[in-house]
Amino acid sequence: MLTVHHLNNSRSQRVLWLLEELGVPYDIVRYERDPNTMLAPVTLKRIHPLGKSPVITDDGQTIAETGAIIEYVLGRYGEGRLMPERGTQDYLRYIYWLHYAEGSAMTPLLLKLIFTRIAEQPAPLFVRPVLKQVSRRLQQVLSDPQLGLHIGYWEGELGKTEWFAGGEFTAADIQMSFPVETAASRAPFAGKYPKLEAFLSRIHARPAYRRALERGGPYSYAS
Repeated sequence: MLTVHHLNNSRSQRVLWLLEELGVPYDIVRYERDPNTMLAPVTLKRIHPLGKSPVITDDGQTIAETGAIIEYVLGRYGEGRLMPERGTQDYLRYIYWLHYAEGSAMTPLLLKLIFTRIAEQPAPLFVRPVLKQVSRRLQQVLSDPQLGLHIGYWEGELGKTEWFAGGEFTAADIQMSFPVETAASRAPFAGKYPKLEAFLSRIHARPAYRRALERGGPYSYAS
């Protein structure tokens, strides 16, 4: 049986959701982040050398990276579901969003996280104001403008079609859920992005999404 090596509050939640949408049976092996470093435990390296999540094992195969896992699962179990017909414009959009989600969308979000944590690191009292100033400046100059650019882009694209790859829900929407949810937590939309807010409401209401939360446990980005 397919096994998901699931790290709490991570990209692997999307894999659980995908499997629930398809109705594919699966097992879960759970891993918890270190509460201080927020890093994955070293035990994940027994499954994959990088010790990152998501990782799945299935029929003797070990597959890492969300996009690769999605393509593998759909190829083996999808039976044409959750993806547009090949050769169509929607299929090209689907492929784009499937890879954009990790290739481009996560970069400014990661920078935002790093720069925010600079100000939160333990430091001598006289150094803390400097760290906070550096953190604030880096966000103003580097991460925030890029993050705003990408969020505006998502909003504009969802103004053209209901879902990222066209008029039908696909695995591209599952893949894009993590960047959108993460952005909403780090740069609250506050009514400025109604299309994205509607997207989040739609995906959070899906029965398969709710079932994945029940299987996966607490997931802070679902709120």
